[in-house]
Amino acid sequence: MIETKALCKQYDDVVALNRTDLKISSGEVTVILGGSGSGKTTLLRLLAGLETPTSGSIIFAGQDLGKVSRKRLYELRLKVGMLFQYSALLNSLTVYENVAFPLVEHSGLDEEIIRTIVTMKLEQVGLRGFEDMMPSQLSGGMSKRVAFARALAMDPQVVFFDEPTSGLDPISAGVISSLIHETTMKTRMTSVVVTHDVQAGLDIANHVVLLWQGKVIAEGKPDMIRNSDDPRVQQFIEGRPNGPIPFSRSTTAYVDDLTHKPGCVRLEE
Repeated sequence: MIETKALCKQYDDVVALNRTDLKISSGEVTVILGGSGSGKTTLLRLLAGLETPTSGSIIFAGQDLGKVSRKRLYELRLKVGMLFQYSALLNSLTVYENVAFPLVEHSGLDEEIIRTIVTMKLEQVGLRGFEDMMPSQLSGGMSKRVAFARALAMDPQVVFFDEPTSGLDPISAGVISSLIHETTMKTRMTSVVVTHDVQAGLDIANHVVLLWQGKVIAEGKPDMIRNSDDPRVQQFIEGRPNGPIPFSRSTTAYVDDLTHKPGCVRLEE
């Protein structure tokens, strides 16, 4: 469904992704794991066409996203759904209006058909009957489910999930994880899930990718990742503070920064 070749993304002197090769299979759940700053969200934004790579290519539906016209990019985005980390519901709209929004903007369907589709999508996430509530009246888990329903509204081929269980209690996180897995299996859509929740990710994945400092250090089926003998993989899975993956990513010596050695920025007196 999606393939990246030597994908790079650089922000000034910071390399967020470094020559990443990746293949995402159709009709499966691909989970991208990694710690904070490992390049997960950057990769997701590139795959969704929200950012342009510094170099390399992203092949989606047989086309390179970095080379297509803006008009064609917008057309391809209609095949994509997205669930943002903080839900990104429109606070001035009701639950119904939030889910209906992409249909109203892009489908040209009759109002009664849109109402039927919204009812179906809210039923999928267990929130039928909450149509008139405002986002401010919803719990974190309910907001995620409404955002999930909105992501499904256009029956996309691919849905991207950015930290879907972040900030949720264990039960709500389990509900969201189950919805992702069950919906993917039933509809045969392609799901790409970015998360640092190791257990949830391994439980729902068909394929797992582990990033560290913008590079893929391991990938394969969940059992392959669990049984990996790579010490970096084991440190991440077990959540150990000490190991080959350091807590600090500073590239200069601490003492040099304190003593203002050349290369460090002095504060104006």
